[in-house]
Amino acid sequence: MDKVEKLRQLLKEAAPEGRITCAQAWALAEELGVEKGLVGKICNELGIRIKACQLGCF
Repeated sequence: MDKVEKLRQLLKEAAPEGRITCAQAWALAEELGVEKGLVGKICNELGIRIKACQLGCF
């Protein structure tokens, strides 16, 4: 499984109600070694909203 597929899976698990915090998004980016922007892009594709945003990154 590549990083993008793993990211999709982890986002779905982390956001069963369609929302995650910015801190969770940053942690997933760090854990998988991907850009924060990619996490935001995949969240948009999956319809997941990022709440409690830090520094307006998402």
